[in-house]
Amino acid sequence: MFAKEYDVIVVGAGHAGSEAAAAAANMGCSTLLVTMSLQNIGQMSCNPAMGGIAKGQIVREIDALGGYSGIISDKTAIQFKMLNKSKGPAMWSPRVQSDRMRFAECWRLMLENTENLDFYQEMVRGLVISNGRVRGIRTSLGLEIKGKTVVLTNGTFLNGLIHIGEKQYGGGRAGEGAAYGITEELVALGFDAGRMKTGTPPRVDGRSLDYSKMNEEKGDANPQKFSYSDETSPLVDQKSCWMTYTSPVVHELLREGFDRSPMFNGRIQSLGPRYCPSIEDKINRFADKDRHQIFVEPEGWNTVEMYVNGFSTSLPEDVQYKALRSVAGFENVKFFRPGYAIEYDYFPPTQLKHTLETKLVEGLYFAGQINGTTGYEEAASQGLMAGINAALRVREQDPFILKRDEAYIGVLIDDLITKGTEEPYRMFTSRAEYRTLLRQDNADLRLTPKSFKIGLATERRLRCMEEKHDKAEKMVQFFKETSILPEEANPVLEKNGSASMIQSDKMFKVFSRPQIELQDIIGFEKVASYIAEHDLDDEIVEQAAIQVKYSGYIEKERNNADKLTRLEDVRIPEQFDYDRIKSLSFEAREKFKKIRPVTISQASRISGVSPSDISVLLIYMGR
Repeated sequence: MFAKEYDVIVVGAGHAGSEAAAAAANMGCSTLLVTMSLQNIGQMSCNPAMGGIAKGQIVREIDALGGYSGIISDKTAIQFKMLNKSKGPAMWSPRVQSDRMRFAECWRLMLENTENLDFYQEMVRGLVISNGRVRGIRTSLGLEIKGKTVVLTNGTFLNGLIHIGEKQYGGGRAGEGAAYGITEELVALGFDAGRMKTGTPPRVDGRSLDYSKMNEEKGDANPQKFSYSDETSPLVDQKSCWMTYTSPVVHELLREGFDRSPMFNGRIQSLGPRYCPSIEDKINRFADKDRHQIFVEPEGWNTVEMYVNGFSTSLPEDVQYKALRSVAGFENVKFFRPGYAIEYDYFPPTQLKHTLETKLVEGLYFAGQINGTTGYEEAASQGLMAGINAALRVREQDPFILKRDEAYIGVLIDDLITKGTEEPYRMFTSRAEYRTLLRQDNADLRLTPKSFKIGLATERRLRCMEEKHDKAEKMVQFFKETSILPEEANPVLEKNGSASMIQSDKMFKVFSRPQIELQDIIGFEKVASYIAEHDLDDEIVEQAAIQVKYSGYIEKERNNADKLTRLEDVRIPEQFDYDRIKSLSFEAREKFKKIRPVTISQASRISGVSPSDISVLLIYMGR
């Protein structure tokens, strides 16, 4: 059936596998995508959304590199929001609600239209390895398929075990079987493996809900999009989400089922995502809170199925139902399916190189949840990088590695392979030391030239990026060269609580003031005329404005990074009492007490410790 030897074989067709297959194929490699179900390519296993805090930056980076996630998100979006707009641009994060069915369909169609890519549906049971090098895969039917490189993106399927109350059964997702054989084979080869847990909430019938008791959450009035390409357009029509809350009554009803909860009776031993806890975990950990938010998210344009975000649970189905009926708006709720938890195998990522190739077996790459991460975006970015590096290995070219100051993807991979993770790793802006540099608006400037050099990003993408960059730079120069009179500027300055001007000054200097926002800048006649004359879109104007307003902050960030590097040898006293430092984040204090880092450098590399935690520690030590 498979006489030829493939350049790259990708196992699993979730977000990681799909991006890996697309990247390798687009770089000219003969690629095979093997999955247990061709109907579930690019499936959104959990919430029907892409992006969010730091995750939106990752999707934009994937797009800038030539991946598909941004384009597909745009094409299947039902709502767009730019999160954190009240904060500085380093924190702005795009997010879309997606049409779940259209999302998977779009992935399938885009992959089918990708040259050099073949598909095969079957379970992969093992690998063909000789002399420390991967030679292909072995399927459940006993087929051996030869491959020069293999990318494993098994998600939650490796020995997957689903829990609902005291019931448990094998599976990788609801309605889909688990995958067996790979873990045992890799462990026999010397790999360390572990177990992790994730969960999902009930899906309910939207027709049974009373939205009048909920708060409507609309999309942005002027929605943007993910992809830098001209393949997609911003949304015109959007669907609303809804928000409601739990209550003490709901919490009490849930507690009644705690004795039958696999999380509390010892059936589940593995750790779940810290920042996406189950509802029972929230009630247990945050006993002082009498309510928690619940976001009711549509699964698509036309379906009535709703995703109950914030109510992830593995409690018995009768407890789930009884408690959810006590939530405002859910009094007559009908379930499509209950929530569940799932345990699965993963491989501690310290066993990988920066390329995501394993240290033990040449040509074998891991990407996605198999590395201990959680989230579509984290998985997709790893898949993209694994696919790129597998292709470069086949071509006998230098590997493609992104540094921490070049991309959130670089931060993610460096964190994984340097620090490892004991709980499902999720990306946050706080994990990046250089987040002012790694904004969502400039991902194409940072990464498209690099991707073009290795043959993934197209020349068209590169030219679009160069045109955008050139126009933004010219606008910044316009601000530096053009003066503004006091009588023009003062009304705006006074309105925003900024000191008045006495004499004319350059726009660059005036617009750099922290009180002046983008809307103020484009409201000036000279600026509005310049934008109209040069036909500049919002993206270019926004980027130019950010460069003007935050040039000082960017420089300061670079200096701070240099200072941190010089503190490599600063030692922490052996019995240092972290409980005395109240300004530390809870996570940092917990990790410091457990790991007991010897130096500031070591402390800074611990997963979940932010640059601000290190700064607090240094201040306390008199530095």
